[in-house]
Amino acid sequence: MSKKIIGIAGTNGSGKDTVGHTLAVEHGYLFVSVTDVLRAELRRQGFPIDREHLRELSASWRRQFGFGVLVDRAMDIFYEQPKGRYKGVAIASLRNPFEVDRIHELGGEVWWLDADPLLRFTRIRSNAAERARAGEDEKTYEQFVAEEQAEMHSTGDAATLDMAAVRDKADTHMTNGGNELNLLKQEVAALLAE
Repeated sequence: MSKKIIGIAGTNGSGKDTVGHTLAVEHGYLFVSVTDVLRAELRRQGFPIDREHLRELSASWRRQFGFGVLVDRAMDIFYEQPKGRYKGVAIASLRNPFEVDRIHELGGEVWWLDADPLLRFTRIRSNAAERARAGEDEKTYEQFVAEEQAEMHSTGDAATLDMAAVRDKADTHMTNGGNELNLLKQEVAALLAE
């Protein structure tokens, strides 16, 4: 079965970008991180790149342009590519349940990733420089857990983050509990073959 649109969601450090890059490099997908789209806008506006500003900007865009705006912007990037260049598009970092709904409206599916919090924190800290996010990822484990809790449940209107609702609406749940990249790649290949 061909999967043209795959939404990737999950907890911080669970491997969303790794799955996106795997889909891109090994399976011919365009990988778009909506968080990178938001980072680019924050840079353009001269704001700091941190989780608070990312949350505020994403909620502001949802209020202004509609709940599916981040998915739609990722799809615009996909549609700008030469026809036939990519097998499909992988859109990472869905954090609002309406983004899952938008993926479903477009005929796609959503994969949710998770792992043990301490393992995820360790991954983020060890990969911060490689991901060019050293300043953004410079925090204690307690801060990491507190930020995640703030993002797991809506703390305002429907435009704010609600990752627990995203998890509940996801089509597939994956646990990336180890450091064995080949196992994750095999799971991605198996999901594509379904």
